[in-house]
Amino acid sequence: MKKTLVAVAALAAIGTASAQSSVTIFGVVDASISSYSNKAEDRKYPTVANPNYFNVGTVTTSRTGLGNSGYNASRLGFRGTEDLGGGMAASFWLEAGLGNDQGTAGKSGLAFNRRSTVSLSGPFGEVRLGRDYTPTYWNDTVFDPFGTSGVGTSLIYSANNGYKGNTNYDRASNSVGYFLPPNLGGFYGQVMYSFHEQVKYTPGNATPDELNNSRTGRYVGGRFGYATGSLDVAASIGSSTVGDNFHDGLTSKVNTWNLGASYDFGPVKLFGEYSQAKNRVSDSITDPLMGFRSPNEPSVKGWLVGATVPVGAGLVRVSYSSVKYDLDEATTLANPGAAFDPIFNPYVSNPDPKANKFAIGYVHNLSKRTALYATVARVSNKDGAGLSVNGDLGFAQSYRPTFSTAQAAALTPKTSTGYDIGIRHTF
Repeated sequence: MKKTLVAVAALAAIGTASAQSSVTIFGVVDASISSYSNKAEDRKYPTVANPNYFNVGTVTTSRTGLGNSGYNASRLGFRGTEDLGGGMAASFWLEAGLGNDQGTAGKSGLAFNRRSTVSLSGPFGEVRLGRDYTPTYWNDTVFDPFGTSGVGTSLIYSANNGYKGNTNYDRASNSVGYFLPPNLGGFYGQVMYSFHEQVKYTPGNATPDELNNSRTGRYVGGRFGYATGSLDVAASIGSSTVGDNFHDGLTSKVNTWNLGASYDFGPVKLFGEYSQAKNRVSDSITDPLMGFRSPNEPSVKGWLVGATVPVGAGLVRVSYSSVKYDLDEATTLANPGAAFDPIFNPYVSNPDPKANKFAIGYVHNLSKRTALYATVARVSNKDGAGLSVNGDLGFAQSYRPTFSTAQAAALTPKTSTGYDIGIRHTF
């Protein structure tokens, strides 16, 4: 009898522990037939200095194949929560990308590089440590009808992701984040700091004379918004250190801010976003002869408008996005080999590159977890912009096929068109 009571008590304890803890396996398997076509043209012609130059005209690079992540990014994840009592909980989240079209575990093997965090939450909010999404990324995906997957992804994300070497645009490693509690009457927010984890030398002049060994990799940012009923609006700002030269006193950062909003009218849900990223170079050394250096500081601005329209068991998605680069280049003479003339040889500046994109698609939900989808998109580049439709097949950026060096350099990106037709299943 005593052994029976002990066994019952043990089972009760196990049941209590199970109720307080949970581990979930989740994921997305998304496969699509995807096609991309990029067109460029040669605008260079024979000159007196180069009479034998051969103009290759218009060149198109295209490819069709089986891809993944056309609607939602394919992934495999594990997440768990332990109830600590008193409204507090400890959680973990491990999420890896999948390359299900080729049976691979993402582009880098089974690495939890989408998200890898451990956190502590309670009435005070949540503190999260590890690799996570940056605050400045969220508006790009939340306020885009196509999220950040497939050919429909807006040009805002395409232009900002990796801009000027910014590897911390969508995710940041070695980060500490704080999230406001969810009971603030619709207000929400987060802040994040990502360590650069570079070695610090004392005294400073003992630092090796090498590039990017002092501050590169650091990220700091925040996002704050308000959501109630049909309205959701949020603003974010962040700064990522993309380069440094300790002994020259230079630090290069990409400073990003954006503002997004959506409103659900019922028959249609509207989306909008405005974004700006600027490359800033600070100089802590003043040259007594040359004065304070003013480096080139280019930027890119973009905007998006979009909508989703429920149609029976399906959803129509549409968006239009546009970006414009400010190269911040000094003016040059129209004919550099001749003297300045206000009429025949004035100072001119190259036009700033710009691009726009239109995307439309349809999602048909077969169930809560399975959907069929189709998306088509087209990018138009002007004045030297080189953006293309988004994709995971790895060839969408191939604007410069193999010709001679001079011929390849002369090709100017023109248009990019693509489509995704696929199926997505979540579990």
